[in-house]
Amino acid sequence: MRKFNIRKVLDGLTAGSSSASQQQQQQQQHPAGTREPEIQETLQSEHFQLCKTVRHGFPYQPSALAFDPVQKILAVGTQTGALRLFGRPGVECYCQHDSGAAVIQLQFLINEGALVSALADDTLHLWNLRQKRPAILHSLKFCRERVTFCHLPFQSKWLYVGTERGNIHIVNVESFTLSGYVIMWNKAIELSSKSHPGPVVHISDNPMDEGKLLIGFESGTVVLWDLKSKKADYRYTYDEAIHSVAWHHEGKQFICSHSDGTLTIWNVRSPAKPMQTITPHGKQLKDGKKPEPCKPILKVEFKTTRSGEPFIILSGGLSYDTVGRRPCLTVMHGKSTAVLEMDYSIVDFLTLCETPYPNDFQEPYAVVVLLEKDLVLIDLAQNGYPIFENPYPLSIHESPVTCCEYFAGCPGDLIPALYSVGARQKRQGYSKKEWPINGGNWGLGVQNITLYSFCIKVSNKCFFLVTLQVLYKLKTSKVFEKSRNKDDRPNTDIVDEDPYAIQIISWCPESRMLCIAGVSAHVIIYRFSKQEVITEMLEVRLLYEINDVESPEGEQAPPLPTPVGGATPQPIPPQSHPSTSSSSSDGLRDNVPCLKVKNSPLKQSPGYQTELVIQLVWVGGEPPQQITSLAVNSSYGLVVFGNCNGIAMVDYLQKAVLLNLGTIELYGSNDPYRREPRSPRKSRQPSGAGLCDISEGTVVPEDRCKSPTSDIKDNSFSRSRSSSVTSIDKESREAISALHFCETFTRKADSSPSPCLWVGTTLGTVLVIALNLPPGGEQRLLQPVIVSPSGTILRLKGAILRMAFLDTTGCLVPPAYESWREHNVPEEKDEKEKLKKRRPVSVSPSSSQEISENQYAVICSEKQAKVISLPTQNCAYKQNITETSFVLRGDIVALSNSICLACFCANGHIMTFSLPSLRPLLDVYYLPLTNMRIARTFCFTNNGQALYLVSPTEIQRLTYSQETCENLQEMLGELFTPVEAPEAPNRGFFKGLFGGGAQSLDREELFGESSSGKASRSLAQHIPGPGGIEGVKGAASGVVGELARARLALDERGQKLGDLEERTAAMLSSADSFSKHAHEMMLKYKDKKWYQF
Repeated sequence: MRKFNIRKVLDGLTAGSSSASQQQQQQQQHPAGTREPEIQETLQSEHFQLCKTVRHGFPYQPSALAFDPVQKILAVGTQTGALRLFGRPGVECYCQHDSGAAVIQLQFLINEGALVSALADDTLHLWNLRQKRPAILHSLKFCRERVTFCHLPFQSKWLYVGTERGNIHIVNVESFTLSGYVIMWNKAIELSSKSHPGPVVHISDNPMDEGKLLIGFESGTVVLWDLKSKKADYRYTYDEAIHSVAWHHEGKQFICSHSDGTLTIWNVRSPAKPMQTITPHGKQLKDGKKPEPCKPILKVEFKTTRSGEPFIILSGGLSYDTVGRRPCLTVMHGKSTAVLEMDYSIVDFLTLCETPYPNDFQEPYAVVVLLEKDLVLIDLAQNGYPIFENPYPLSIHESPVTCCEYFAGCPGDLIPALYSVGARQKRQGYSKKEWPINGGNWGLGVQNITLYSFCIKVSNKCFFLVTLQVLYKLKTSKVFEKSRNKDDRPNTDIVDEDPYAIQIISWCPESRMLCIAGVSAHVIIYRFSKQEVITEMLEVRLLYEINDVESPEGEQAPPLPTPVGGATPQPIPPQSHPSTSSSSSDGLRDNVPCLKVKNSPLKQSPGYQTELVIQLVWVGGEPPQQITSLAVNSSYGLVVFGNCNGIAMVDYLQKAVLLNLGTIELYGSNDPYRREPRSPRKSRQPSGAGLCDISEGTVVPEDRCKSPTSDIKDNSFSRSRSSSVTSIDKESREAISALHFCETFTRKADSSPSPCLWVGTTLGTVLVIALNLPPGGEQRLLQPVIVSPSGTILRLKGAILRMAFLDTTGCLVPPAYESWREHNVPEEKDEKEKLKKRRPVSVSPSSSQEISENQYAVICSEKQAKVISLPTQNCAYKQNITETSFVLRGDIVALSNSICLACFCANGHIMTFSLPSLRPLLDVYYLPLTNMRIARTFCFTNNGQALYLVSPTEIQRLTYSQETCENLQEMLGELFTPVEAPEAPNRGFFKGLFGGGAQSLDREELFGESSSGKASRSLAQHIPGPGGIEGVKGAASGVVGELARARLALDERGQKLGDLEERTAAMLSSADSFSKHAHEMMLKYKDKKWYQF
């Protein structure tokens, strides 16, 4: 039930008042004189709508490739039925087949704005690419035969479809219906042959004679079929299976690739034996014997040039003795053979040529190679065959993605700064030519670029992207020594994955401070600099002294001279330790970190440079627990992190440890739980934190407890965390789950806001730690920072996920930050500027907020959200988000000049709530939690944007803003642009005179219903697509679409004439009716006088 009043400012209306009982409850909650001021909220349910926008990254599990040489559009199909279309950088599109079957082949209707896809479920689909969101116009489901190969000749509307039975059917791509013309396998092969030739693996027409069709069967048989006479002209047989066939442009020769690693070149008129047999990677034997067999050549292409030798390009065919060799693409040009090694397996490749006409010199200029996890474009025109620099963000998966963060509305100078340092990271040796896949037009969303930045944590790398471009890459493993022998590796056995993998990131775009937490219980702090420096790595190792709870000595921390509960730890400067023990007296690993920091000075390039490395160490044979939360604040100069044992705070300006407390110590005497000691035989329970001087630092509480991140990794997503704790098991798992620096009221009695840290735990507790910061400038580096728990404790159901603060007007109060400045400059020149720019951090960052005004704390947990009024700490509003599930991600975001709380639940629901009233605004079922990848990467940001990793290689962006959904069509790019087809090759005077050159074929007369009849209805089923009549109008143009367009015009004209005829008939009927009524009136009053009316 609602317990609040909200003014609907948008339409000027005021919501109805609540019932008397609700008003009484509110009066009890907010007594007279202290009632919270009512904040006007502008967000309403109509401002929210959920839809997908774009998908970035490399297509997951690619299976097919196609290219339109006129439109310059590339299409990639996948094993999951997805379709990715690429034009110029910034023009991309994602489509999905509903069946989810693998795409086995793609065929463009060249320069027609349409695409045919063949799927593994024997279905053909016609896609309309003339609309910004492509749609299926027609589908054809083969019922009795399996589709194996398709071929669509240039400027033809008849699609040849080969099947597993060896038959070839012909489909009209305008109506997507089968022709009655069928090429049966038993008529194509020799009558004397006793075996089936196998599935059709290739179909193509002779470049110089459209009436001759070349059919390749898997067994090694190739047939040249005469379409007019309906018989085979020539049959070519070879002992080895065929994988692909390619024509010479003159139509006199063709080349076949075989399963034994050989290429056979055939003369069309000499079917007895191949004119040449080549084994590109076979060892030639001296006695004239056949070379040793090699691996199959999966594909070959035969491309000619006017000024030189033809290109023969092939994949596969390597010798069997090349064990461990990477997949290769071989380019044979004249007498030279180049073997180009690839990083991944080759799925498919295409040669890009200057002309789409098969009967002209092809003039190849590039080869696009689709790999298992990459897309490579090779320049054939330059010596050495360099690759083009790929402008698409397809490399984010080069190591597994572990988490994503999404930042919107970054400072204007940040993107150019990242781009400038990222440009120096680019590899050398790329082709100097522009990226040749440049079709389509940008939409408004790319022309008017908003400054978004994705920070994607990929194993040990961080990527920063804006729209569709990778800006900068940071490799965090550079600061560590790589293990060269087995003795070094056991320290990293706390995880099965990459020991350098990044789990959490905290980034301040304004100050450009970056902090990452790794899976090996390490934290690295980075500063951004445009200068190259050589520095030694500073390391702080944090240790926890484990004491039994029942021991009285365990209640105090000797190096910490303050009692538990009222701790005000002093900063401890890092001190060097002469040696560290790698094992304790009983042989257990002790006082050693999981990773070893480099001892030698490290050259750090411009960009993000290591400021400090913090590591948790092994204690008594027990590995450190993984870090579960992390926060950095550039204005305070502090970084804080926590795990399932406690919390640690480090001053990275003074390189000092400020805070080292177990989770229990954070409560002090206000601990709401009944903590009971566990038997030391089962496990050692930490009670006090001990600071031990190791290497250059010290301290974080450690215990062998399970962290919330390890809880999340379980595949059981039906768990429910409860805030009521009755077992010691749950108490021991109270991890630090959320951290937030802010300037607000730390206690009820405070009259003004002050710097503090809000800490959230997995048991739903929020604790506040006060920060006493010295003045800015030089004093900040000399005087210590005083840290002390404030005693403030708030409670919610479920683990705390997110915290934020609002002022009295309902505006978000951002954390304090310090604007970026270059710190690697001479101190004399920068000293005055430093003092000017460094402002005191004790002043509230909210310029609109007076000291006497209140604030609101917004806290979101796995189960509920609360808005707490400060400094009174009264619960102003509360909303139970879910009872049966739990929230995976919650973010306080800005939308339409207002703010809201956005949540993604494990049951697949995306929900938004107004602030501060927590009124439900959106609740849509979007995506069930089927993979932990989604839970790790889903995140919201401002302006109604969100994203998550939809596959191991792809990022899916979506919007929950109704305004963005309405304008999405204008923001998306256009794939199809009107382009005139290139001129057909000139036949020449003598060829025209003597009948030479290409021979055309009237396919309509040959395959049409009048001559070939109708196909069997049981052979295939036609399914109309959702594209509709408008899609047909869009696709119907050019040579292929003329007839469809005429039919549409005729249908429209007939429909209009029919409507006109119906209207005319209705008018005639109305006129007749009026005439009858008028006549009856005349007869009725004919003989009456005027006074009788």
